[in-house]
Amino acid sequence: MRARVRAAVSLAAVLLTAGCDAAADAPANGSASGAPARANTSTVTVLAAASLTGSFDEIGALFEGLNPGVDVTFSYGGSSGLAQQITSGAPADVFAAASPATMRTVVDAGDGNGAAVTFARNQLVIAVPKGNPKGISSLAALAKPDVKVALCAEQVPCGAAAAKALAAAGAAVTPVTQEQDVRAALAKVKLGEVDAALVYRTDARAAAAEVDGVEFPESASARNDYSIVALANAPNPSGASAFVTFVQTPQAQRVLADAGFQKP
Repeated sequence: MRARVRAAVSLAAVLLTAGCDAAADAPANGSASGAPARANTSTVTVLAAASLTGSFDEIGALFEGLNPGVDVTFSYGGSSGLAQQITSGAPADVFAAASPATMRTVVDAGDGNGAAVTFARNQLVIAVPKGNPKGISSLAALAKPDVKVALCAEQVPCGAAAAKALAAAGAAVTPVTQEQDVRAALAKVKLGEVDAALVYRTDARAAAAEVDGVEFPESASARNDYSIVALANAPNPSGASAFVTFVQTPQAQRVLADAGFQKP
């Protein structure tokens, strides 16, 4: 295992170093072919699904430690909103989405540099306040008139997964709020504004001091696969490639597993 980790990490470092050397050797105002030269930057900008926040913060710190002088910056949010930013031309190096459908909007628009790689899987739980005061034990309970529920909006991956799970359970739930990412839905439970929310297992685990996560069988029919891609117009293409490689290493995968992510 240690040998595999060292090999994968070395590959990421080599990719990054080689890319930086190439950028440093490029002409100041353009390449030999007349194309604009890439800026030589030590920053890797990653747009990632909100549910990756804690894990990617840790993975980014590990990556920086293995690549001195490199700074990884993250922008987290709903995958669909981030995808729209990318297809509208927002500068970034890497995109990590919480569903294949969202990733396809970026790749199909020609904004991915190569094929996206699936690196993790997640599924939903019902987040409730500590102690589960309403005694919620199933999706059917969320349809009761005295239960206030928060869901993600259906256009974001956690909302699409919730819609699938609810349909599988035959539960007609009218949420009191629909949020643009899973962390916003979870915050409603933390603040006591709702009695329950459908969130990812990883988010409920990260907030275990404040909420309980109630498992339900229909979540198996609404798992989300997470994928990552270096972006075609990345300001730091070598850094983008190196980060995507590192996310697939055993070291990074262990961080994801510790957070509750599953192997795809």
